[in-house]
Amino acid sequence: MKLTGKAKLLRVFVGEADRVYQRPLYEAIVYGAKKYGLAGVTVHRGIMSYGASSRIHSSKIFTLSNDLPIIVEIVDTEKKLSGFLHILELLIEKSGGGSIITMEQVDVIRYQARPK
Repeated sequence: MKLTGKAKLLRVFVGEADRVYQRPLYEAIVYGAKKYGLAGVTVHRGIMSYGASSRIHSSKIFTLSNDLPIIVEIVDTEKKLSGFLHILELLIEKSGGGSIITMEQVDVIRYQARPK
């Protein structure tokens, strides 16, 4: 697959404790994106956050949270990401967790697999 120039970055914020189909929600999103044929996905684990519930989640030892923030970033064309949004919404809905989804314009400078 060739991906250069204008593309979109879909960013999904979920909780580490959110689960769907007996697996972490972020994992289900990654495998769903791969199955859908999206260009690439990266998962980041945050150290502190709060969202719509205004509850602080932190990795500090005295306030150790079992629901740290997880950010899933997916890059592909707007058309492909828009098609995947329905699957993403279903996964989040099934998990029963909170989330925020954003999409922004990005310029892909390089997209290349590692040489074999």
